[in-house]
Amino acid sequence: MPQLPYSEACEQNKEPILAVLRQVFTEPGLVLEIGSGTGQHAVHFAPALPHLLWQPSDLAENLPGIALWLAAYPAPNLRPAIELDVTWARWPVAAVDGVYSANTAHIMGWPAVEAMFAGIGRVLRPGGCFCLYGPFSYGGRHTADSNARFDQMLKLRDPRMGVRDVDELQRLARDAGLELVHDWAMPVNNRTLVWRRQG
Repeated sequence: MPQLPYSEACEQNKEPILAVLRQVFTEPGLVLEIGSGTGQHAVHFAPALPHLLWQPSDLAENLPGIALWLAAYPAPNLRPAIELDVTWARWPVAAVDGVYSANTAHIMGWPAVEAMFAGIGRVLRPGGCFCLYGPFSYGGRHTADSNARFDQMLKLRDPRMGVRDVDELQRLARDAGLELVHDWAMPVNNRTLVWRRQG
């Protein structure tokens, strides 16, 4: 049997993130997860949020690993993962009630971050929320020394990567018709930002 891909970070942050998602995604609906990675979050969140249909997605190379997790831990409200590149002009979902993404914005190039927000603006129904988890800076300042070091490490690995500034994300959100409604402090100097799609 193939070995399941594993992320220690996913294992450590899944409960704190779930506590936030329980407060945000209170109504039945379809939630798109952008950048499902290993698939660990999808198999944890879906059964804990049975009123939702959970749609994992990622780049093509990550889909086999996600499929292994979904096969090992099936849930009736967990859909098969779909291929999604946020830079596509047309996404494989037409309309969703919520969007969730974790630890993606800092590993994407900035044009991809711009494309992600624009795409969410197209597919997220009015009143729906977009939850983005990860490390962020504010006004060009990191919230912790560890985040500054992480930012430096990312940029050494790939100059297109980096911890994103909330002020810059807010500009993209406004252009996409999204309003910031929550900014939750999370363990290890991370945050969960929640935007709501305006009508």
